[in-house]
Amino acid sequence: MLGSLLPRPVFELALVLFLSFLVGIEREEHKARAGHYIFGGVRTFPLIGLVGYALAQVSGGDVAALAVGLVAIGALLTVSYWHKVRADPAAGATTELSGLLTYLLGALVHSGMYWVAVALGVVAVLLLELREGLERLTTRLPRDEVIAFTKFLLLAIVILPVLPDRPFTRFEINPFRTWLIVVAVSGLSYAGYAAQKWLKQPGGVLLTALLGGAYSSTATTVVLARRAKGAAAPRLYAGSTLAASGIMYLRVTVLVLLFNPGLAGALAPVFCVLALLGVAAGVAIALGQGGAPPSPTNEVRAPTNPLELRPALVFGAAFLAVVVLTRLAVEHVGRGGLYGLAAIVGLSDVDPFVLGLAQSSSAELSHVAATSIVVATASNNVAKGIYALAFGDRATGRLSLALLGLFAAAGLVPLAWLS
Repeated sequence: MLGSLLPRPVFELALVLFLSFLVGIEREEHKARAGHYIFGGVRTFPLIGLVGYALAQVSGGDVAALAVGLVAIGALLTVSYWHKVRADPAAGATTELSGLLTYLLGALVHSGMYWVAVALGVVAVLLLELREGLERLTTRLPRDEVIAFTKFLLLAIVILPVLPDRPFTRFEINPFRTWLIVVAVSGLSYAGYAAQKWLKQPGGVLLTALLGGAYSSTATTVVLARRAKGAAAPRLYAGSTLAASGIMYLRVTVLVLLFNPGLAGALAPVFCVLALLGVAAGVAIALGQGGAPPSPTNEVRAPTNPLELRPALVFGAAFLAVVVLTRLAVEHVGRGGLYGLAAIVGLSDVDPFVLGLAQSSSAELSHVAATSIVVATASNNVAKGIYALAFGDRATGRLSLALLGLFAAAGLVPLAWLS
């Protein structure tokens, strides 16, 4: 809007001055706090930006001329950096790099790349201003998690785009969509994992269970059962397990929505009601009379980082296996076989089965897919009750099995509407 009201050269000069002035102000404040020589400030950086713009204007945006100017500015900043290091050997090069960026901002504005110039200028100022916070963040991030996240980005950004997006074999396995599902599940699981890891200290068992439900309600149930031994708080742990199972329904709804909005539309109303029922009842039981208050001694350990390569590859293999089994069940034993398979896969993680149906089901089979997902989630609740009984103390296990059994029965009620 402003660019249309002013002549282009006036607007561009004002934009260059504004952006370089922002960088200059931040460096001026840094210079005031530093106890040694610092290059430039609120006047020098705008001048550097104007040099870049003027050279681009005179040369008509010629890349060779701009490169010569960049070398000249770089030589000046190199001398400045050498002088600064003599005064303080531990000094960094952020000011000098800011000077080079300011020069390039002038050239970008001249070329009409206003959005890029503004984005670079604002991001640069934020990075310079948030130095202390970013440095503290690096000390809090474990090295293993940074490496795992980098590997995940490599697989998601480098490998995913080159995978063929077409079906193979009679099972219609699509490599691109298969790995896209792995990336989506891992990313959603990591959100729950990260929240559980960073927020677990002030919240205790119940909050950790709710966050763990977004990661994996089955894994969370096993961990809660093991931690319940010796805690003498069966209502706390059993209620927390029920709440985590309630979150499972929200997780399944989100995953189905990502890959099959039509199927998600059929499941979302009943699954949201089940999620609310599970969470509300679980919280009430956990915090009710006889429920121990959450305390640091009852914290639940965060599970394995889902961005590690092994869990992602294992999930991918499980997904492919379930897709093949689902297709075989439909071809050879019909709907009854698919419903039986749904009950069986509920004994472990339901995500591969749910996403296999979401990816492959058509509009004609949406009813069968929705029914199968309802059966699988109900079966999974029963399985989690058995796991709680097997891994926890007797009181917690019995209460968890009773609660999850009732929750599984409630989870089958939607079959009346789906039929």
